[in-house]
Amino acid sequence: MTSLAAGERPGRAAPAGAFADRLLSLGARSHAAACGLLVLLCLIAFLPGFASLQPMDRDEPRFAQASKQMLETGDLVDIRFQGEARHKKPVGIYWAQSAVVAAAERLGVPGARTTIALYRIPSLMGAVATVLMSYWAALAFLPRRGAVLAAALVGACVMLSAEARLAKTDALLTATAVAAMGALARAWLSDRTRPLALSTVLVFWIAVALGILIKGPMVPLFAGLTALALAAKARSGAWLLRLRPALGLLIVLALAGPWFAAITWKAGAAFYGEAVGHDMLGKVGTAQTQHWAPPGTYALVTFATFWPAAAFAAMAIPFAWSRRREDAVAFLIAWVVPAWLVFEAVPTKLPHYVLPLCPALAILAVMAVTRGAVHRDRPGARLVALLLPLLPLGLTIGLCIAAWRLDGVLPLAGLPLLVAATVVAALGWRLFADGFPEQALAVAVVAGALLGPAVFGLTQPALAALKVSPRLAALRSAMPCAPSAVATLGYREPSLVFLTGTDLAMLDSGAEAAAFLAAGGCRLAYVEDRFAAPFAEAAAARGLRPQSLGRVTGFNINGGKPVGLTAYAVAP
Repeated sequence: MTSLAAGERPGRAAPAGAFADRLLSLGARSHAAACGLLVLLCLIAFLPGFASLQPMDRDEPRFAQASKQMLETGDLVDIRFQGEARHKKPVGIYWAQSAVVAAAERLGVPGARTTIALYRIPSLMGAVATVLMSYWAALAFLPRRGAVLAAALVGACVMLSAEARLAKTDALLTATAVAAMGALARAWLSDRTRPLALSTVLVFWIAVALGILIKGPMVPLFAGLTALALAAKARSGAWLLRLRPALGLLIVLALAGPWFAAITWKAGAAFYGEAVGHDMLGKVGTAQTQHWAPPGTYALVTFATFWPAAAFAAMAIPFAWSRRREDAVAFLIAWVVPAWLVFEAVPTKLPHYVLPLCPALAILAVMAVTRGAVHRDRPGARLVALLLPLLPLGLTIGLCIAAWRLDGVLPLAGLPLLVAATVVAALGWRLFADGFPEQALAVAVVAGALLGPAVFGLTQPALAALKVSPRLAALRSAMPCAPSAVATLGYREPSLVFLTGTDLAMLDSGAEAAAFLAAGGCRLAYVEDRFAAPFAEAAAARGLRPQSLGRVTGFNINGGKPVGLTAYAVAP
């Protein structure tokens, strides 16, 4: 009897495996059942903490603030953060966020423009769409049961869970990229003697156009690199004509062209100089915004960011290499490897850059598992699979240490669910060790569905030290008079601009802060501790005695340092 046959005997994790198997069978009944199950997974994994998570500096509040200013000014073409042009990305995400907030205002939602959760709704929708598009893409490679499992692995992914809660471009970008790749896969894999379905052609080009509006050339980059690699394999690119490039060009011009024409007319070459010359090429040539990391970084961090599927994707690499001549496997390799090498070569490294490649890794992992290429008898397989319980265990310990050091508390509300996620992940490892790799993957999805609510829904609300800007904004709301002007000295995070107002003044010295408060009217100034003495001297020299409304101490995630500020006010 082989070890795999021995694995047919039920082990201690058998009940968890049977439960996961029933879920997969339920999802495999029909496309409606599959989509319903996947949407339910997304809501469980993404919604907890969606509203309670503070604006996460610096990118998220920059996007949200720029969208807020579109509503304030009525200018839907130019993108600005306070008085500066924000020409790093196209307009797509700003339109989506502005539309949601405008709708909320019309429905009477109080404080809609400073409610960060509203700006996150497009990202939530993008994350759900990513999972559903992953299911659709996987159907080109796997039967329905396998496609459900692959998409569920994407939904349980740590990085997608985080991006679903952040008002940025990446969840929506990933949805468009996966839609385009699913259509491209059908152009490559389906019968080439017959025309490609018009619906597939439309999905491809609409996804490309929307991707361009969201993040410029990224979706064309993913699709283009894949197409080039496959054309080299086939020694012909004729199969790409099935996508009807002439029709596609018209679709892209119709959807993306008007805004690019408008911004060119309004800003001239400035937009392209910033977006292409500084933002995109700057990341290629130098490590922009202190995010340098050596080649190979993504190969390491993906074990955490693409948990729980990453370990199985790694174990599927030998299978991918041995079957690289098969059209389906060749497509998945072409989807991942060229773009991955580009990202590894670029000095600037951010974990979410490779998120659009992760659905291909999930499909490959499921394909290898269902074909029997990933199992416990592979050298080192059980050790690699230990990543399943190790990540939630390490995260549990890390969050406890962080909560104790920052706030002097333990995350008691989140601990039971954190422990539960670790235990379920351990059951997934046990199932793998018992010889049930498919059930192990399914149980890992359950662990992932528990981890998001545990971290974002129950643990992060208790970490008050991280919520510096919301606590400062609360001091402003508690003022006895309505401030005519607000300023900050030292602490310049975009989250404070978003929460307190577009006209927040950024000061550079204690003398400027004293002069600001002495200008008359109801005024408020936040003064960081390192500027406290110069401010006190300047205020005394002016005979000014501002009232201290309160003090906020905490930890600035962006700077990685403790921070303390005092709010000073003067009344007319």
